[in-house]
Amino acid sequence: MAELQMLLEEEIPAGRRALLDSFTNLERVAEYCESNYVQSQDKHRALEETKNYTTQSLASVAYLINTLANNVLQMLDIQASHQMEEPRFVSSITHCLP
Repeated sequence: MAELQMLLEEEIPAGRRALLDSFTNLERVAEYCESNYVQSQDKHRALEETKNYTTQSLASVAYLINTLANNVLQMLDIQASHQMEEPRFVSSITHCLP
């Protein structure tokens, strides 16, 4: 139960915040890349730099989504196992009652 609580109260909200922060950072990177390309004398170099930032950004977002998805799946697994245990618990209690 502590693991479920940690996922619900800490891990999943932290994952969401990380994705939102990433969104903000990606906007800044996009603005920088656009500005850099427009102002650069060497368009090829500016384009290569933009490609590198794009690759790094996509990898970062993919990692954040994967981490959040794994936490959500773990939460669902825990909840499902608790739901499967409840009928057995109720059944064992009713057998103990006179």
